[in-house]
Amino acid sequence: MLKKLAAIAGLTLSLALPAFAATPVNINTADAETIAKSLDGIGLAKAKAIVAFRDEHGPFKSADELSQVKGIGSATLERNHDAILLSGDGAKAAADAPAKPKHAKKSKAASDAAAQD
Repeated sequence: MLKKLAAIAGLTLSLALPAFAATPVNINTADAETIAKSLDGIGLAKAKAIVAFRDEHGPFKSADELSQVKGIGSATLERNHDAILLSGDGAKAAADAPAKPKHAKKSKAASDAAAQD
């Protein structure tokens, strides 16, 4: 009987865990209520602190800047890292991708010479 109860409790907990997962949120545009609902371990007080920090210092340039907000530590950042967006839906991927090298523009004379080869 005890094993059966433990199995039911374990199953219930495993089904409930995804409900506690962080939901992607743009920390540069979301209001405090949205941030609190979206990020794991961030309540309304911390979310208000995030918004106040953003209002005072400007938009966040990286998710790691959230560690400058009082009450937000590395564990909270790690837990929510994939859900923290800085702009638009694809901002996370763009922010994490290495910068592409810029190609120098060729002069018309160099382009003509290359075309003749």
